[in-house]
Amino acid sequence: MKATQFFLSTLKEAPADAEIASHRLMMRAGMIKRLGAGIYNYMPMGLRVIRKVEGIIREEMDRAGAIELLMPVVQPAELWQETGRFSKMGPELLRVKDRHERDFVIQPTSEEVITDIARQELRSYKQLPKNFYHIQTKFRDERRPRFGLMRGREFTMKDAYSFDRDKAGAERSYQAMCRAYTAIFDRLGLVYRAVAADSGAIGGDLSQEYQVIADTGEDAIVYSTASDYAANIELAEAVSLLGARAAPAQAFAKTPTPGRSTCEDVAALLGLALQRTVKSLVLATDTLDASGNITGSTVWLLLVRGDHALNEVKAGKIDGLKGGFRFATVAEIESHFGCKPGYLGPIGLRQPVRVVADRTVAAMSDFVCGANDEGFHFTGVNWGRDLPEPDVVADIRNVLEGDPSPDGRGQLAIQRGIEVGHVFYLGTKYSAAMKAQFLDETGKPQFFEMGCYGIGVTRLLGAAIEQNHDERGIVWPVAMAPFEVVLCPIGYERTPAVKAAADALYDQLRQAGVDVILDDRGERPGAMFADWELVGVPLRVVLSDRGLKEGQVELQGRRDASASVLALADAGAQVQSRLAQARAAAPVAAAAAVGAPAAG
Repeated sequence: MKATQFFLSTLKEAPADAEIASHRLMMRAGMIKRLGAGIYNYMPMGLRVIRKVEGIIREEMDRAGAIELLMPVVQPAELWQETGRFSKMGPELLRVKDRHERDFVIQPTSEEVITDIARQELRSYKQLPKNFYHIQTKFRDERRPRFGLMRGREFTMKDAYSFDRDKAGAERSYQAMCRAYTAIFDRLGLVYRAVAADSGAIGGDLSQEYQVIADTGEDAIVYSTASDYAANIELAEAVSLLGARAAPAQAFAKTPTPGRSTCEDVAALLGLALQRTVKSLVLATDTLDASGNITGSTVWLLLVRGDHALNEVKAGKIDGLKGGFRFATVAEIESHFGCKPGYLGPIGLRQPVRVVADRTVAAMSDFVCGANDEGFHFTGVNWGRDLPEPDVVADIRNVLEGDPSPDGRGQLAIQRGIEVGHVFYLGTKYSAAMKAQFLDETGKPQFFEMGCYGIGVTRLLGAAIEQNHDERGIVWPVAMAPFEVVLCPIGYERTPAVKAAADALYDQLRQAGVDVILDDRGERPGAMFADWELVGVPLRVVLSDRGLKEGQVELQGRRDASASVLALADAGAQVQSRLAQARAAAPVAAAAAVGAPAAG
């Protein structure tokens, strides 16, 4: 393609509302244009990147045996009501009515629709397994859309859904998708990590995220320095940092701590390590009647060490908290503890509460906690002697850098990541709710065992840029670049020799299957180079009258500090060789850069 036949629209400055690098650079490179909050036009340059990503996804999904279809953006509410998600999903689900006042949703995902297809079309075990996928527009009504394509409201996602006859088959389908995802992200040339994850609102028992490593990532990824253990911080297991509980060595005492309501302040006042203190967090669960009215509440006291933070996802997996919890009100706290927050603890309660201790807290002795009396804390506190053993001991905290790995190999490290893919084993969550069944060998109806698998297609663009950019602009991996090579002839319209050489090289590369663009706009060299560095094309060939008189051109990679001079006759072969090397190196770079295998 020639630049005058294409549409190139670059900006020197990014809009003021562009907060992160990917948003700024995509706007400046003319890849996206804002239409509304969290809604963008994909301009020709950006759409080329999207189509290349989609092409790789399709090839690997097809290779894995998945079958492409297309489900609508607008879906009847009846299906979502069958699973209960129409009411449960919250304001992120955009609900609309048609002219007949019938309810519809603008789909954020398609579990209900694909399950409806399966219950109509897959009637026998002989038709299984099946895996359907589509690449489709999605909409989630984010409260605060930001960061361009990273957290927009409208986006493109590949979502796939597998149907199997039993759990063993579903797990095989799950693993096949994990392998396909590894192949996809390897081919894209991204540095990523596959981590164990929480299933969240989708539901399910087995879940893995694919995270592109980037300092601006919203997610914290935990991994072992000596093994392939990796998990999102929401799911990363925190082992006890203490061995067997030591015998009491201090007297139990109520100690004045006036005006010291945090563990940090109390530790400083008493001259103790923060690790000797225990933090109290109060939750509540409500009992509802058939009409949804609250008929009663249970108060829970969760205890973590003073230097640790509560992990709410882990807390939500405890029996009694699984159905949902909230933080207790001030009135509930004062009723049960007789004190305002800041001095709370598990001793001397006015009303019974359920006490949950983190694993490390359960192994502590001679610790400090609130005395349920403003201005006082208990010191020298010991389980069994000064208070009963906790009702529940569980992992309820976030891990910290340097904690032991739960697999017993190495220590934990933490890095930032951007979630771009997620695979779930769903079981019968949706098939049971929607009565989606098939007949087994005996003629008996069985619910489908399901899995679902998503990749954020447009989010991948933002994630790739967050990982690959510099002060001049985007640095695309070859597989994602809008063009693989740009030819920059200096004086294209003024110098016949330059025009002839550029056109000949352009034709040679096109015939070889190289995705090349010839900049025939007649721009000054500085402006021309700046545009293509901003856009992030991996290879640039400069042709000038001076160089051609010596039979030479300049070849420079986007990451290269300087250009290489080579013979014009060798330019086509050299370009193809550099591109082949870049493609071959991409999976190696993706796996090696994180220090451990990219996928488990």
